[in-house]
Amino acid sequence: MSRNECVGSLVCSIWRDSEILGKFAENLPNYIFSLINNSHTCCGRAVALVGYGDCGAGVLETLYGCCEVNFKEKVMSVIGMDIGYSNLKIAYGDKGGDPVLVNRPAGAAPSDHIGQRIMGDDDAVRVLVDGREFAAAISHDRIENWAREMHKDYTTTDSYRALFYSGLLLSGLSEIDKVVTGLPTSQYFDANLRARLVETMKGEHQVTPCRKVVVKDVKIVPQPLGGFVDYLHGLGDPSQVEDASVLVVDPGFFSVDWVLLVNGEFKRASSGTSLDAASVILDEAAALISKDHGGNPGRGKLENAIRSGRNTVSVFGARIDIAPYLADASSKVGHIVGAQLQESLRKEDSEIDTIVLVGGGAPFYEAAIKAAFHQVPVSVAHDSVFANARGFWRGGAA
Repeated sequence: MSRNECVGSLVCSIWRDSEILGKFAENLPNYIFSLINNSHTCCGRAVALVGYGDCGAGVLETLYGCCEVNFKEKVMSVIGMDIGYSNLKIAYGDKGGDPVLVNRPAGAAPSDHIGQRIMGDDDAVRVLVDGREFAAAISHDRIENWAREMHKDYTTTDSYRALFYSGLLLSGLSEIDKVVTGLPTSQYFDANLRARLVETMKGEHQVTPCRKVVVKDVKIVPQPLGGFVDYLHGLGDPSQVEDASVLVVDPGFFSVDWVLLVNGEFKRASSGTSLDAASVILDEAAALISKDHGGNPGRGKLENAIRSGRNTVSVFGARIDIAPYLADASSKVGHIVGAQLQESLRKEDSEIDTIVLVGGGAPFYEAAIKAAFHQVPVSVAHDSVFANARGFWRGGAA
């Protein structure tokens, strides 16, 4: 049978799955083998090792002479995970390729606190948190009698851990070399908080009754730094900003975070966090709608409409266009954030060269930041909701 008529393949890790080559495990920690079956009839077991060379450059033959083992270097697997207050964004894949992107709502609660769906499939990700089943990666409006976590200790909650486990499951990986995630800028400066988050994420996790996932390494960075790495990748030639002052602004649901990078270095004193975030804009827009139409749609209804790409919400049975209300609310809240950014930068002895807006809330703040920094070029990241996750992944895979 010709070698070109290969009809099957098997890939497994040599140090875990091969009984025959088990004794070579200590010498092959960085290699995997592909067992390529080149015959319609060959299904024999590998029984002999010939030509074993340095680092596994050998050929394994079966008694039938139709199976071959090719050794190659194990590819590093990386997940960039942006666990927000409104959305869970992950970027995953092997180093050297392009990441797969996933965006899910960031609702999570014990399964007995989730409403029963009458129509449609239940798209919740079911995970175990300390032995209790959670339904995660769902819209917050499906949760009953379970408080939505909107505070600075979010990373210590069971809901956060359920979302982390959901991200691991959604990647489909059982062994992950590195997870990279971010914290709001002000929280990143807390070394104890960073250490606790690493401890939470690193190691072996029983994410479902029958599924374990191992995370070998964890890297924590300031949230907007992921957006900066993504921005550099998009430039093609990073030398364009090697001596520049770049302000990266990440408007999220709970906070607006920013970092200043000068000559590629993180300027802690001019980086910070504001709580005048997207949730505040939605609350303001809901109040404006209530003033005009007599009923408050609530933050959650506006949040779901934006996530689904809808331009209207229902108030007393009437469809209300939310765009003008969001624009008015964005102008009011965005002006406050613009002033906070200017205050944060007042000690800098040079002007900002460029401003990069990342994160799902970027469109809400674009006009206000352009007005506050009218001489500075302002760019919004492509598909900005994924900018941090993409940057986390690229940084981890570098």
